[in-house]
Amino acid sequence: MMKQQAFKLNIDRKSITFKLWAYFILFSLLLLGILWALQIFFLNNYYQQMKIAETTRIANVISSQYGKEDFLDTIRSLSVSNDMYIQIETEDTILFSPSKDSNRTPSYMYLPEMGMVRKQLLEGNRPSASIIISSVESNMAPRHRDGDKKILAYAGYLENSNENTVILYIFSPLFPVDSTVGILRSQLIYVTIISLSLAFFLSFYLSNRISKPIRRINKTAEKLAAGEYGIQFEGGHYSEIIQLANTLTLASNELKKTDSLRKDLIANVSHDLRTPLTMVKSYAEMIRDLSGNNPEKRAAHLEVIIEEADRLNLLVSDMLALSRLQTRVTPLEKTTFNLCEAAQSIVNSYGLYTEKENYRFILECPKGSDVQISADENKIKQVISNLFYNAIKYCGTDKEIIVRILSDETRCRCEVSDHGMGIPQSEIDQIWERYFKASTNHVRAVKGTGLGLSIVKEIIILHGGKYGVKSEEGKGSTFWFELKK
Repeated sequence: MMKQQAFKLNIDRKSITFKLWAYFILFSLLLLGILWALQIFFLNNYYQQMKIAETTRIANVISSQYGKEDFLDTIRSLSVSNDMYIQIETEDTILFSPSKDSNRTPSYMYLPEMGMVRKQLLEGNRPSASIIISSVESNMAPRHRDGDKKILAYAGYLENSNENTVILYIFSPLFPVDSTVGILRSQLIYVTIISLSLAFFLSFYLSNRISKPIRRINKTAEKLAAGEYGIQFEGGHYSEIIQLANTLTLASNELKKTDSLRKDLIANVSHDLRTPLTMVKSYAEMIRDLSGNNPEKRAAHLEVIIEEADRLNLLVSDMLALSRLQTRVTPLEKTTFNLCEAAQSIVNSYGLYTEKENYRFILECPKGSDVQISADENKIKQVISNLFYNAIKYCGTDKEIIVRILSDETRCRCEVSDHGMGIPQSEIDQIWERYFKASTNHVRAVKGTGLGLSIVKEIIILHGGKYGVKSEEGKGSTFWFELKK
């Protein structure tokens, strides 16, 4: 009893396995039901309709051959080959009937049927008539018939005029199909048992074969939900399940990357926030304990606090700007402006570096320096500024940075090049992620938030443009972006 209850509890009526099994069985039952209905219940009617159609066809053939030289030979051939009694007569003469030596049924055997179908033909005022007559209806002597057999009787005009009327009679026995139905019924019982057995086991096999990879994917997805990222999902034998497994594997790898970036983000943000906060606290304590009464030291300490507060403000501003760009909250305010003039204004804003630290900035523009584009001018200036500032941090000992503007009929391109340490090829695709730092970086004593290139990427994507970098270790890097004119 306990085993039966346990078995019942294990059947999930909403599972794919059970549904496929049930649908397969129902489909098999439907097909068998149709087969039973056609073979048992409609066989007799179908047989009679086919006989009527065949008799009508032969009557049409005889009508088309009437009056030709080989007419009688055609009738004899049709009568023997189709097991039919054919007679042609006028009002007072029999033109054709099977001869006695042909072993055909004598004509007097069909006199009752002939009278009945002739009556139907004359009363119906139609070119032909056909009826099915049983031996009981025709009052035929039992010695001539084995039980209640049926005859298909046909009568039609070959010629119908005042001078002459020629009538064609065709009689075809309808053999009883009851015995045939009985044989089919016994066969269908075995066919039904065998078919249902095969359907049961085949549906069970197929439903398990289809649902097994889905169950396997589900178990792997449970691991993914538990935080085990980077796992591989296995597909099955079907394209849809293989595609599902590949999509989930991609999602798993992306979640692993996102989790790694999240941890790096927390670590970097924590570090970037902790350093200025520590400095602010330390110098505030120094002012309180040591330099409060010394104007020069107090001013110096306060300057450090202000600088660190500015650094915190810049970090928060960049994080907020990046978040707005990624969520498409900030709309673009497009105008038409000169890209060369925008680049020149950015280069001029970093003039302090040329005066104090001997940097050399070069701006190369096409002839005429008139490269008009339609974009958000402030955001494009931010892109150039971030790339320029990045070049300052990683430029070589020559301290030379080149800004190059290129243009053709449809697009314009801005490049910012330096001669610094370069970036390893394995890290090229990662530098656009927030807080990523190249393994070969050599950063000068300048301040930054680590979000500059991420902001560049989001702004260019928002404009529908392209971006990238060409770099070679030891020779420098060239960051670029392209926009439509």
